[in-house]
Amino acid sequence: MSTDSPELHALPDAPDAPDAPDGLDEPNDPGAPGGLEPPRSEPKSPPHFILYKDGPDYGQTLRQLTLWTHHVLLPVYGREISSSAPWCSRWWEHQEAIALLHGLWLAWGDLTGPGTDMSGPSVWHRDHLGPTMNVLRDAMGPFAGCKPGNHRSKEIPPVDAMDPFGPPPVRG
Repeated sequence: MSTDSPELHALPDAPDAPDAPDGLDEPNDPGAPGGLEPPRSEPKSPPHFILYKDGPDYGQTLRQLTLWTHHVLLPVYGREISSSAPWCSRWWEHQEAIALLHGLWLAWGDLTGPGTDMSGPSVWHRDHLGPTMNVLRDAMGPFAGCKPGNHRSKEIPPVDAMDPFGPPPVRG
């Protein structure tokens, strides 16, 4: 399972630790309510979850997820495919699978990377790997109807109105 690909070893970006609230270490501003300066808004870091990404950032994240899935997850944890435990060889065409696998990969980086607690891998297996694979491989899960070499796209469940509580559409 060794590889020379640096992308395979790249861990997902870890969320930034929150800073102490602004203004608490600065002198009081008597003109501000409560005698303290109002907190300054800091630019927020971009979201880490893949469903919030787009463009090149989405493409790079999906590539890293694909390398991890194909070189770490499946060789170690991929089990035999059956009608009761399907897998799709084009899993990246299933948005639900992308979301689930990305969450699993983020947890992997958080719980098994350098400097993590020694029980992290056990926690990852118990709390993340088992539940995620059970959902992915469920006969009614995202790969229902897919067979090796035969991808089947899923229909989005119908809804009667896209925004039933929004303003009525303007008729022209």
